[in-house]
Amino acid sequence: MITLKKHTLLSLTLITAMLFSLLPAFATAAEANSPALLSSGPQAYVNDMQPGWNLGNSLDAVGSDETAWGNPRVTRALIQQIAAQGYKSIRIPVTWDYHIGGAPNYTINAAYMNRVQEVVDWALEANLYVMLNVHHDSWIWISHMEYNRNVVLPKYNAIWTQIANRFKNHSHKLMFESVNEPRFSDGGTTNETKEFQMLDELNVSFHQIVRNSGGLNGTRPLVLSTLHASPTQERMNELYHTMTKLNDSNLIATVHYYGFWPFSVNIAGYTRFEQDTRNDIHQTFDNVYNTFIARGIPVILGEYGLLGFDQNTGVIEQGEKLKFFEYLTYYLKLKNITHMLWDNGQHFNRNAMTWSDPELFNIMRVGWSGRSATADTDLVFIRKGAAVQDKTIPLSLNGNTFSELRHNGQLLISGQDYVLNGNGSSITLKSSLLSRLTASGPFGVRAQLAAKFNRGADWNFRVVYSDKPVLGNAQGTTNAFSIPATFNGDQLATMEAVYATGGNAGPQDWTSFKEFGYTFSPSYNSNEIKLLPNFFNEVRNGEVILKFHFWSGEIITYRITKNGGNVTGIAS
Repeated sequence: MITLKKHTLLSLTLITAMLFSLLPAFATAAEANSPALLSSGPQAYVNDMQPGWNLGNSLDAVGSDETAWGNPRVTRALIQQIAAQGYKSIRIPVTWDYHIGGAPNYTINAAYMNRVQEVVDWALEANLYVMLNVHHDSWIWISHMEYNRNVVLPKYNAIWTQIANRFKNHSHKLMFESVNEPRFSDGGTTNETKEFQMLDELNVSFHQIVRNSGGLNGTRPLVLSTLHASPTQERMNELYHTMTKLNDSNLIATVHYYGFWPFSVNIAGYTRFEQDTRNDIHQTFDNVYNTFIARGIPVILGEYGLLGFDQNTGVIEQGEKLKFFEYLTYYLKLKNITHMLWDNGQHFNRNAMTWSDPELFNIMRVGWSGRSATADTDLVFIRKGAAVQDKTIPLSLNGNTFSELRHNGQLLISGQDYVLNGNGSSITLKSSLLSRLTASGPFGVRAQLAAKFNRGADWNFRVVYSDKPVLGNAQGTTNAFSIPATFNGDQLATMEAVYATGGNAGPQDWTSFKEFGYTFSPSYNSNEIKLLPNFFNEVRNGEVILKFHFWSGEIITYRITKNGGNVTGIAS
């Protein structure tokens, strides 16, 4: 790899700035065709954006450099790869705060503006729709608006005046989003009515600045968010009132969605993609559709995903995660809502240019135009020392037809290795097959079986050879406490915590089931289960009974005693 010296990079920046000042940005066929982009109406425009991807934790990173949050510098090759994956649009979150001068002009640093334009132009060059916004500024300084309006509003207006002027001749494939997840709670605001008023003021000001800035900005699509980007009915109603007041046919509403919260973070026993989580998807996007789309206002789901996304610890089990994304993309398509995956680097590896979880990408990719079949589980546990029995697993075909089952590419024999029941309502894996696959080897995943269908992604069954996990005694503190754990191939699903004297222990004491990754976390590499400081911060002195639930169905009881900052653990 060739490393350019600092003065060379500076020279390139100056040259780039000169070129930007001399050449109209994309004053080509892209601009000439801009009116055609809008001729079929805003809903057709938004439909053509499907699907979308977020360039998260790069230009929105808080600090002086886009690599501050761990991602590499954005390259043209990255943007081209995103387009090559099938994405039609890209959201480019930008945090401007560190790059803004003082009052009264609040001038954006020229090199930074040039850098933002460079990335925008790469995306347009790749034929992507582009959403450009004001991102983490929302909580850094815009959130202080109630008590610092004389600074916040002029600063906000100055930023959008400069952005609008810089990009006013860009193609209509570039749209502006007024502010990401707007909030005004810093400084003590608790009255949501006041927050609605402040957001309305910002959105109206943003609209006036862009529309009056000339060039193609007179009709450029503009994206307005609900308070916090939340899809609650009251917050959507308030945004609808603002949008109808503006009386502009080129406005787009946006909300964000990270799933039914208990499932999204794995708390309260919501380890599986069950009916409550489905119902939350239904209710949320039925309301989104009825509030906006049914009234002629298109909607972009500007961010979506799950909050518990640590693949190393398995906050959300793989199969349950896949079922969530399969169903969500299906329902969004049903409601005509374009979605943009939030990716801060956890999905598409920006160094290797590969997907961290190909299974997830495949099931999402199919969801752009169709559906994939799923199963009740992707885990098949075979217990050491127990007689191996047939395993019957319900299937959800989702309009598809089962075709075959393979192991390491080898076709398995229907009737001998497995049986498809009814019209594909379930599949039975025969004991003879499972015995053969687990005949020798260590604990853990012994085999992966790929169920294939006439359409859609494969569903992979992981055959796991396991034994009952074993926990050990431990000594530690409330800041560092780990339980020795021999997992024996099993995987932790959740943990309960109750006081020996009665009552739920730890944070969110309305449930005995604690939040995975926030209060406890397994480490399969180091063979331990960590109880985190967040857990002990809200545990009183005395004995606490823990129950560790594993995906095999095993439940292991463990007792800890907290005495001030000291903790003792005893295996049952």
